[in-house]
Amino acid sequence: MHPVNQFHTKALTLREKIENKQSGLVFYSLTPPKHNNTQERINEIALKQMDRLKGADIDGLILYDIQDEQERTDMERSFQFVPTLTPEFYCDNYLCKMAVPKIIYKSIANQNDQSFIDWINSTESIEYAVFVGASSQKQIEASGFSLSNAYDIRSRYRSSLTLGGVTIPERHAKKGDEHLRLRSKIEKGCSFFVSQCVYSPGNTKDLLSDYYYSVVDNNREFSPIIFTLAPCGSLKTLEFMEWLGIDVPKWLHNDLRHSRDILSNSVATCKNIASEIMEYAAVKGIPIGFNIESISIKKEEIEASNQLLRDIITLVGKQAAGSNK
Repeated sequence: MHPVNQFHTKALTLREKIENKQSGLVFYSLTPPKHNNTQERINEIALKQMDRLKGADIDGLILYDIQDEQERTDMERSFQFVPTLTPEFYCDNYLCKMAVPKIIYKSIANQNDQSFIDWINSTESIEYAVFVGASSQKQIEASGFSLSNAYDIRSRYRSSLTLGGVTIPERHAKKGDEHLRLRSKIEKGCSFFVSQCVYSPGNTKDLLSDYYYSVVDNNREFSPIIFTLAPCGSLKTLEFMEWLGIDVPKWLHNDLRHSRDILSNSVATCKNIASEIMEYAAVKGIPIGFNIESISIKKEEIEASNQLLRDIITLVGKQAAGSNK
């Protein structure tokens, strides 16, 4: 087993970059507009989103499938849940002019075998997808449909679909088995992973360490892990991040809470976290990349996420240049 840690070559397709286990992939994530928006407003939002990303050298655009997840935690949700357009509908009808690979998140919540087969058969234009598990065991028991069912249907009906999985460093901190989940998902067809938003580099490095030794000890190959970064511009956003299950260490929570400019400080923190993860992964030859998102719909946080995207692209480029010397 020889770990691969090459940086992306723009002549390759995203599928080829993933298959080649390349490092340095950079994604950006969007949440489709709320379902209750007018047609004119949806058009306006789509145009603004595309304009903000104009000229950004990204490898892929992730479109989220937002669910209520009210059964996941007893904590009060900071932002009210409002249904959004489905990512595949938004992609096909509003973002088709963006010449960048689209990665569709698909929640398996409330699905069954037939509904998921119907979805697979009706979305032939989708080349990349990430299946997302139900938010609670209760949901799975109610529907009788799990990620394993979704992976099996994809294998039987659309094996050509390049499939990604979700990974959660916080879950590894609690259960210590996230690296085994990665292996299981790889065996079921996942060829890359996207993490939940990272604010705890310690949790992330713990996961990478166990992932590394699991791969090496079993003579397997690494699959790229894309770590998500997001600015935090207010205490309300910070509360929502914690509601989502994002681990913000006590020291960082205190620093952000008492900061005079929480948004600038969070962006700087994200860049520091990216550098720390890159350095650790590079030593071990683990292919990683980054996905940038805005958790909030506030204009200043969205703009900060776009600046963070460009800063991360520069950071990744510098490491790539250094590795080629």
